[in-house]
Amino acid sequence: MQTLRVALSDRAYPVHVGAGLLQQPRLLLDTLSKPRATIVTNETVLPLYAHSVAAALQGAGVKVVTAVLPDGEEYKTAKSLDLIWETMLRARCDRQTTVIAIGGGVVGDLAGFAAATYMRGVPYVQVPTTLLAQVDSSVGGKTAINHPLGKNMIGAFYQPVSVIADIATLSSLPERELRAGLAEVIKHGLILDREFFVWLEANIERLLAREPEALTHAVSRSIAIKAGVVAIDERETGPRALLNLGHTFGHAIEAGLGFGTWLHGEAVGTGMIMAADLSCRLGRIGANDLQRVRALIAKTGLPLQGPNLGTDRYLELMSLDKKVADGRIRLVLLDEIGRAAIAESTPPEALRASLEHNVSDSTSTAATN
Repeated sequence: MQTLRVALSDRAYPVHVGAGLLQQPRLLLDTLSKPRATIVTNETVLPLYAHSVAAALQGAGVKVVTAVLPDGEEYKTAKSLDLIWETMLRARCDRQTTVIAIGGGVVGDLAGFAAATYMRGVPYVQVPTTLLAQVDSSVGGKTAINHPLGKNMIGAFYQPVSVIADIATLSSLPERELRAGLAEVIKHGLILDREFFVWLEANIERLLAREPEALTHAVSRSIAIKAGVVAIDERETGPRALLNLGHTFGHAIEAGLGFGTWLHGEAVGTGMIMAADLSCRLGRIGANDLQRVRALIAKTGLPLQGPNLGTDRYLELMSLDKKVADGRIRLVLLDEIGRAAIAESTPPEALRASLEHNVSDSTSTAATN
């Protein structure tokens, strides 16, 4: 087991990474201020991992209630949030009850938002069981729900007390979700760590084959990069926005098609190609770097082109992004592989050209390449 820390002064917390961590109930028991917990999970993860975690906690004398959500991005809504609140209220959970999120990013975001708001804040623990959640959404304290007009537009910054990333859970991950998670891994190399990006170019097949050593390295390095950014900019007033490379484009794809049609990582992967293409058009990177970005994403099997929503529709949806300031779409662009920057404004003709060049005729599901 490796333990990293998110350094946030008195709210610092550990992130444990390793195989078989869910077989070590002490990691969870040590996070509880009182022997009471609410597990938040979904219908898919419940029989795989949540049942056994609940049984281990109950065997140690912890009173456990479980809120089971439907599985999918389309359920990241106020209705699901209310289901968690209702479960806790009916069980008379108090301020010493710890919320434990067991699942992917949707579960983690919903559980974190519920913890941030129940009785004005109760502790919570992230137990991410997908690659995307392990390398990204479980760390940093962003919690939210989606709205039909925009992704993650309603939420709160609320840090967990611990993150437990068990690499063994990735063995049960559907292939499509594994590939989607790799988009966020690649993102970390692109924005801040050229050496990690080069490692990914050489080892992407090992990750796709789920080799534990390779997965552990990819997860640990991604968490270390994100934790370092969060420590200096918790609430995304500056450099934390770099973690959104490809996300403004990707969120437009998700909202435009309807949440859940494309996986978040699929949309982000395509969004990173759009961002790299735009960076090249603006002379920030060369054609060779653009080709390296496209080639690595292609190796993951993620889609290389976005759905044809129409350029005006893309721009409309992108204008609802949280990074918009004074009506201007602010984008994260590349200056080189391993170094990104926030562009406060972008020439409209270049942005339109990138959008038009990087869409297909399909408006339905993401097809692998």
